[in-house]
Amino acid sequence: MLSLIGTYECKVDTKGRLMMPAALKKQLAKELQEGFVVKRSVFNSCLELWPMSEWEVMMQKLNGLNRFVKKNVEFIRRFTAGVKMVEADASGRLLIPKDLITFAAISKDIVLTSGGNIIEIWDLVAYETAVSNEDGDFASLAEEVMGDQNSIPDGLS
Repeated sequence: MLSLIGTYECKVDTKGRLMMPAALKKQLAKELQEGFVVKRSVFNSCLELWPMSEWEVMMQKLNGLNRFVKKNVEFIRRFTAGVKMVEADASGRLLIPKDLITFAAISKDIVLTSGGNIIEIWDLVAYETAVSNEDGDFASLAEEVMGDQNSIPDGLS
């Protein structure tokens, strides 16, 4: 499984192309050959860039859902809404489709941030707002999400 590292500021040109930063391209050398899937985020006004190998793993999970359960069908439809395949051009640029740029309100300045096995693509201002969310208490969130990890033999401490 892929484990990406880093947050990078870069720019999107007027055609919606972004040049992937060198440090990220190095981590994604194999994936650049196979292509990506770009989609709307489930929880945020950003995009998710899935390496094709990771997308195929997710699709296996989705294909395992019973399609005679209405909620499953609705979830699959909404999760895959607006999904597009993208490939890096000869210069290493990715073309983000216009409808997805509109969804994420992406302007010229963007942030690419690793989300484990995927990359989130944010408008810079939206990203800064999301990570500096003063309404939320990150310490409480961290405790709630990761606090019981010491009960796992190799958990975090």
